[in-house]
Amino acid sequence: MDDKNLLCKEHRIHPEQIHQAQNNMPDSDTLFEVAELFKLFGDHTRIRIICALYVGEMCVCDLAQFLNMGQSAISHQLRLLKAARLIRVRRRGRSAFYSLDDDHINAIVSQGIEHVMEERNK
Repeated sequence: MDDKNLLCKEHRIHPEQIHQAQNNMPDSDTLFEVAELFKLFGDHTRIRIICALYVGEMCVCDLAQFLNMGQSAISHQLRLLKAARLIRVRRRGRSAFYSLDDDHINAIVSQGIEHVMEERNK
């Protein structure tokens, strides 16, 4: 689709639509935080970690084995996910077990996967 197909041919402003959009627009700080959150979902490894954690908590050793990656690479990604409150950690002795922070994380990724699969099947 070229840019010409994206332009308005009518050149008429719809004030009610603009008003509704303004009333429903979150504040700028919230939008910035949402944009930062979605940046974290933009990495293949982090998405794989999140999907692995769907089944429940796993330690770094488990994730490294499952994803065929080094523990340091996994740990780096886990730090980013933890800082964004996408995962949480439970410590038992010298071991750390990671899990999804809440059901929202599963829902966000599941919806993304569903959307991609739906587009493939059209």
